[in-house]
Amino acid sequence: MIIPQLLKTNEIRVHIDNPFASDILGKGIFKILEECYEQKGEIIFLCIGTDRSTGDSLGPIVGNILMENPYIQGLSNIHIYGCLKEPVHAGNIEKVIEQLNNLRNKPFIIAIDASLGRIENIGTIKLGKGPLKPGAGVKKELPPVGSYHITGTVNFGGIMEYLILQNTRLYIVMQMSKIIADAIFKGLKLYFTL
Repeated sequence: MIIPQLLKTNEIRVHIDNPFASDILGKGIFKILEECYEQKGEIIFLCIGTDRSTGDSLGPIVGNILMENPYIQGLSNIHIYGCLKEPVHAGNIEKVIEQLNNLRNKPFIIAIDASLGRIENIGTIKLGKGPLKPGAGVKKELPPVGSYHITGTVNFGGIMEYLILQNTRLYIVMQMSKIIADAIFKGLKLYFTL
């Protein structure tokens, strides 16, 4: 199996139908931590979205899965922001970002969110360098966040984005959520056991 070189391309893309999707993304997360995380301070997984929209629930579902993982629960420097019970969404994200910026040590943030894109990219998960721009798919102006980001293309964009998000198949969102959460688990386990 060929693992893309993250720093050469600054991004990894994988489709949910790829049986090695979580392995590929997990190795990408491991590579990010190995090369960019300075082993001081906290690692934050900022899971953005809302439980009120099927298409926009990707982040909170990933947050829930991560919070229920016993291995991740045991890592004192890993923190999950955003879940189904307490989502991080357009109405509170600026306050959350301000809280994160006020932490004593600057945290290493990986932001996770759903995205809209071209029809042929539906089902694609992207791990990329640089901040995530939440709300961009629905034309919202929100502050960018994260050193790296993970996005899942849950549906197509371009017209009536809110309606499209409301009518996104839950199956796609759940498959993406499981793959992303499993990749994060694999990446963390690889990093912290070496």
